[in-house]
Amino acid sequence: MSSYPIRDPEKDHLLTPQNAALIIIDYQPTQINSINSMNRKELIANIVATAQIAKAYNLPIILSTVNVKNGVNKDTIPQIREAVGNIPSYDRTSINAWEDKEFYEAVKATGRKKLLMTALWTEACLSFPALDAMMEGYEVYPVVDAVGGTSLLAHETALRRMEQAGAILTTNTQVLCELQRDWNRNETAAAVVHIFQETGVFLKLE
Repeated sequence: MSSYPIRDPEKDHLLTPQNAALIIIDYQPTQINSINSMNRKELIANIVATAQIAKAYNLPIILSTVNVKNGVNKDTIPQIREAVGNIPSYDRTSINAWEDKEFYEAVKATGRKKLLMTALWTEACLSFPALDAMMEGYEVYPVVDAVGGTSLLAHETALRRMEQAGAILTTNTQVLCELQRDWNRNETAAAVVHIFQETGVFLKLE
């Protein structure tokens, strides 16, 4: 058994560790406590898994919060902070992160055109920068099992709006398999199994 030679990882039409970046927006206590489109514990587990995937494949991670410096909100929840490590966080007052200069420049500085995008809420802090990014030629991949809205209707309607504008909906499992692509890539294969076990995709067998 043998695989074809690895395609150009920067030009590949699929996600690769060399062409994608992860964006994490507003996973703060107030926002999490307002999510009603899915179970909040499951939401936290899923966004942590998303962050772990990005770290395993060395994707650039852009982390952003809203209204922390002015004292209105608390910072990113510690579970995510632990997963992403010591990276900058771009605090804003704008609902649309794309309209924040530091955030926008950080995304551009990654040099990546495929953006795995996660945010709370789906109907605002995810959909607005996603729509703007696509207008500028980025490919946007909302990770649907790691995002949430104030209601299931709001969440699903926002996903439809983004998809109609060209967003490519995806999930953690799909992202992980897409980045790994071949079990012969031994340097990351163990991370795949670990993340699948932690998220319950693979059962931990004794």
